[in-house]
Amino acid sequence: MKFGSHFLSTVRLGIKSLMLHKLRSALTMLGIIFGVCSVIAMLAIGEGASYEAQETIKKLGSNNIILRSTKPPEETSSSSSSRGFVLSYGLTYKDAARLQHTIPGVRAVLPMRIIRDTVRFDENEFTCQVIGTLPFYPEIVGVDVLSGRFLSPTDEEHQNNVCVLTASLASRLFPYQNPLKSAIKVADVYYEVVGIIRERNMPEQRSQSGNISSEPLDNNVYIPMSTSRSRFGETIYRRVAGSITAEHVELHQITVQMESLSAVETADPQVKTLLKHFHEKNDYETIVPLELLRQAEQTKRIFNIVLGSIAAISLLVGGIGIMNIMLATVTERTREIGVRRALGAKKKDIITQFLVETVVLSIGGGLIGVVIGVAVPFVVSALAKMVTIVTVWSVLVAFGISGAIGIMFGIYPARSAANLDPIEALRHE
Repeated sequence: MKFGSHFLSTVRLGIKSLMLHKLRSALTMLGIIFGVCSVIAMLAIGEGASYEAQETIKKLGSNNIILRSTKPPEETSSSSSSRGFVLSYGLTYKDAARLQHTIPGVRAVLPMRIIRDTVRFDENEFTCQVIGTLPFYPEIVGVDVLSGRFLSPTDEEHQNNVCVLTASLASRLFPYQNPLKSAIKVADVYYEVVGIIRERNMPEQRSQSGNISSEPLDNNVYIPMSTSRSRFGETIYRRVAGSITAEHVELHQITVQMESLSAVETADPQVKTLLKHFHEKNDYETIVPLELLRQAEQTKRIFNIVLGSIAAISLLVGGIGIMNIMLATVTERTREIGVRRALGAKKKDIITQFLVETVVLSIGGGLIGVVIGVAVPFVVSALAKMVTIVTVWSVLVAFGISGAIGIMFGIYPARSAANLDPIEALRHE
């Protein structure tokens, strides 16, 4: 009890000494406040950016291997300057069949044709992506059927002129009525709307060029693969600057779903070897979301270390500021120290008093920094419309470091005060 009351009196004395110089104490705390705030805020922003990147990759499917047709770079310039030239490249139906029957551990192979065109209903008209695919598309990609149904095997078998719309496109085309059983016009053909869906497991952006950040997913029209081949053919004609270009592409994308994550790692080199054997030109690209996810996780760790290190420098500067002020305080209070020693105070009492003052400064600054640091990410999210994630460990680490800095940078001034000669201290003016 005696020790506890003695310690509390020392704490009260330390706080009283700090309150005698309120402005100086507040300015000393600023370094710790900004340091703790920057650690929490920067890690929250970094964590949010990493989370968005990882979620985008996860939506591609960790069990999937995605193949996309790409125009060979060596033929891009020649095709643009040639008239009547048909450029043939990309993935084929034979590639899909080979992947299905050659690669071990394949659960399903989903071919897709993606064609940009215009969709119309009455006076409403929008540019969209017409995606020809198979009925088991929802099982590979993952969709929520909001109303109606998805494409059926019967639609595929009979080349039915039916389609499924994404929810946002449906709301634009049909702002005042139910789109089911209505007919929309794509190019010169009418399609009956049989379902409305919302995709769950795909990135927010995608295009047939392989750039997953150029086309909104909510502008998609899904039709049977057989209907796509029949209505659009496999040669796409475009009028560019007065000339007509033609590209022959059978499939724009093939998604290979594997049975497990280990099967993905095994199949990846096999898929690349198989395609390389049958494609002389570099007319496709391979995307393995599992690899991208691991790279994103590694980048996240490095990013957090870099951001944490930068922010920790602010804490270090704050600690140096505390030490500087406390050394100046020791000089100012030399006579006071001499009086306390003359009245029987021991060295440990002097050390405790000055350590209490530095710890109060650092802990007080740490608490204020935590409050500001937690608030800043919410402000950033509201203003910049970006995801920020404040983690418990970042708050604990920042606050813990602020307390440790108070002790580490307070020991030297406290020992300097305790080691003053009492007689010399009493003579100090």
